[in-house]
Parts: sequence; C-alpha cells; structure tokens
Amino acid sequence: MANGDESEQIRELQARLKQLKYMTVAPTGFYGSKTTTAVKAFQAKNDLTASGAVDETTWKKIQSLSKKPTADELRPPTVNEVDAPDPRCMTGRVMCISKESRTLAWMIDGKIVSTLDVRFGSENTPTREGEFKVEWKAKDWTSTIYHTPMPYSMFFSQGQAVHYSADFAARGYAGASHGCVNVRDKGKLASLFEQVHVGDKVVVYW
Repeated sequence: MANGDESEQIRELQARLKQLKYMTVAPTGFYGSKTTTAVKAFQAKNDLTASGAVDETTWKKIQSLSKKPTADELRPPTVNEVDAPDPRCMTGRVMCISKESRTLAWMIDGKIVSTLDVRFGSENTPTREGEFKVEWKAKDWTSTIYHTPMPYSMFFSQGQAVHYSADFAARGYAGASHGCVNVRDKGKLASLFEQVHVGDKVVVYW
C-alpha cells in the first residue's frame, strides 16, 4: 500500500493508525499525504525503514499493535476533520475543498468561517481539481443531464457544482456524485449559499 492507492485495506490501515494516534482524520480509503506521514511516523517509532509505504513487515506490526476496526471506526458517522488549507485558499473569499479529508472549508482572508462534509465524483465522473470561480447560483435546480434535484447549487466548473444531495445524506460515502461536490447538511449549506457570492474563488485539491 502506497501513496495514490485506494482500497478497503487502506481504510482498515487508516482506522488502525487512528487507534494508535498516528492519524486524526476519518478513514477515506485513499492513501494520500496524511496517510504517508502517519505511516512514516509509525515506521520511525518502531525501528522500521521510514519509507511512508506499507510493506508486509509494517502491516504485520500495525496489526499486532491495534485491534480489528469496528464498522463505526471504518466509516464514522461524525463530521470529517478539516485538512490543512491549500495555499491558494489563504486570500480572499474561498470555498476550499479537500479531496483527502472530504471537507469544504468556507474561508475569508485565511480564516475558516464554517466547514461541511462533502463527497465527490466516481472514477468515471471525477470532480475536477484546480482553482475556479463561482459562475452562477441556483437555490432550486434540477440536473438537466441526470434529472436529479440539486438544491443550493453553486456552479464553478462546466456544470460541476457544490450542492445538497439527499443521496449523500441517506447513504453517506457508499455512493458518489456525477462530478459535483455533494453536501449532506442541508441547513449548513443553506447558510453558506447565502454567504457565497458569484465570483468567489473555489479551490479543489488533494
């Protein structure tokens, strides 16, 4: 298991590293920079080669020091912890969206005002990464392609938008979007929708 991989085994790895206090974020199943850092720290503490990748020796050691994660540990119902903001989020008014921590942080002049859990598109319909602007907003919108409701839509990239998803609220991370950034907390999104202006920055990053 190494940086860039994605699997259920990685979700278990992250849950075990969280038990051992090497990770604080909820398991995502994606092996990104936070997992690499946690694995390196574990390896250094346990006299293993600090490569940041999990070989058989490292995996066996992690398993021996932790217990098999519960369903709640693998997919916690709690709100995700916000990732360190991308440098592009540190100026102006920004929806700062981390794919690794699966969070949206609404930031003004480098300060986090509010945060929401989000989910993204699947491999076939990925959410684009990069720096964008809010092009337009629609409080009541239905997808013209998929004919699904998209309340509180804030469009930022050729049809991709931040919007409320009833499916995300019901099924959590068992599903995925068609490329949009889904939000499951309707109340918090309604508040954010009122605060965000057309022209505000949107940053999507790993």
